[in-house]
Amino acid sequence: MMGRVYQGTLAVISLAFLGLFFVSVLVLVAMWNPLSPEVDEPSLLSMKLDGVILDSSEFVSTLRTYRDDPNIKGVIIQVNSPGGLVGTSQELYTEIKRVREEARKPVVVSGGSVVASGAYYAAAGADRIVANPGTLMGSIGVIMEFANLKGLFDLAKVDRYVLKTGDFKDAGSDLRRMKPEEQDLFQGILEEVHDQFKLAVQTSRRLSPDIVNKYGDGRIFTGETAVRLGFADQVGTYEDALRVAGNLAGLGPNPKVFNPNNKTMEWLSKIQTTTSAERKLEAIADKYLHVHLVGKPLYLMPGIL
Repeated sequence: MMGRVYQGTLAVISLAFLGLFFVSVLVLVAMWNPLSPEVDEPSLLSMKLDGVILDSSEFVSTLRTYRDDPNIKGVIIQVNSPGGLVGTSQELYTEIKRVREEARKPVVVSGGSVVASGAYYAAAGADRIVANPGTLMGSIGVIMEFANLKGLFDLAKVDRYVLKTGDFKDAGSDLRRMKPEEQDLFQGILEEVHDQFKLAVQTSRRLSPDIVNKYGDGRIFTGETAVRLGFADQVGTYEDALRVAGNLAGLGPNPKVFNPNNKTMEWLSKIQTTTSAERKLEAIADKYLHVHLVGKPLYLMPGIL
């Protein structure tokens, strides 16, 4: 008898928890509408490009969703990034250019603390670049880092083996010193993607090859210098960039701004993250960057890895 009562109580509790779970899911769905919010008046699409560029899918998806919306008259992008992966940076550049050339809508970049390397590559696709006088810009170059851990493995008495097909299949392996022909291979790749970077800047910014070759050697420079050399259009704040974008889009100096992230992700503000958790996440992200980016060609500002 007691066993049946216990089983019945357990069943009721289980159903209660299950019901609470489904109610919670329904509440979250109601708070976070997965559909893209509509633009109800002529506006600028506001976007952000922050941190190391590893994945462009969310940014590109949002851009594609709204670039053909009749109420989106232009795009303003706040950039604060030291760059990142080569292919991802190039994809951002291409999609930003498509807004200008295919959707025929102006794109203005507002530079924050850093608009360097791959982030500058992406920004070069815009109609205008507005930067603070001290914004770190440029770093038009490519970097690729490797590690030779053979001595460490020997010290730890760890034997590792590679089975491969093709002479270059394990090029860049951390098991041994890199061979001269492997260095030549990787250097050739870096030179090729560096030329792609310089050509994109030269054509999009309408700069002479001499200027791009001289200053496209990996150096960084300030926003003020960037304007003087032609790598940016004017010194100014986000508000200045907003006025520029509004005027180019025909919305005047005080345009309405549509931010899809604010519309769809308000529920995130209700989730509180402790300082301790934030520190742990930052440490994990830092380790991830070092592991994920080693051995890959990067449009990345010096000192990030």
